[in-house]
Amino acid sequence: MRRIFCFLAVLLFATVALAQSDTQKPRVYITDSESWQMTGNSGGGYNGWGGSTNGGARPQTAEIIKTFGKRCPQVVVNDKKDKADYTVVLDHEGGKSILAHDNKVAVFNSDGDAIVSHSTRELGTSVKDACDAITKDWPARSKVVAQEAQQKAQLVTVSQKSATPVAASQLSVSSNPTGADIEVDGSFVGNTPSTVDVASGEHTVVVKKSGYKDWSRTLKVTGGAVNLAIEFEKAQ
Repeated sequence: MRRIFCFLAVLLFATVALAQSDTQKPRVYITDSESWQMTGNSGGGYNGWGGSTNGGARPQTAEIIKTFGKRCPQVVVNDKKDKADYTVVLDHEGGKSILAHDNKVAVFNSDGDAIVSHSTRELGTSVKDACDAITKDWPARSKVVAQEAQQKAQLVTVSQKSATPVAASQLSVSSNPTGADIEVDGSFVGNTPSTVDVASGEHTVVVKKSGYKDWSRTLKVTGGAVNLAIEFEKAQ
């Protein structure tokens, strides 16, 4: 039993450590610019026109992502650009001879600033250059990311506090004679005697009964119950 307990403790520690290490890795969004390299020639005479063109294959994004995942394990590949710490734009021109390859690589942080941008002959070299640039930049960048996350958390907390419902108060209104109309802030809410719920704050209460003078007050309620007992005066 003791050995089983120790084994479970070690397994739990390893799982937590692995989860923490993944959360500390930079998240990378990988894409391509869908650029094409086109060459061609054409010519013609009075009776006709001829021509030919050729170009590189469309960048293979899936191949780039697979290669990046294998050769740069110190990052987490993310498929949501707005959730990533870095965006890697990497064009892999397949279907050409090695001398015709022009693999373009650029890495941008979440502020949109480029930390590397150049061309290489091999996809592996492009991945390595991008990975090295991110690894070098991440220690300083991670502090900025942590600060931004903390600020967002604080904003959410403030927003939640501001969204807290205003405390409700109760307004108990009675009158002599009874059966009068009760209006709160211009809206009819019932007849006397009645108890109505109102938000804490300032409210105008008007009580009306035919044959009597209107009763009106502006009250500031801060919670709890407020009792109003009204003695009407006959209208002249």
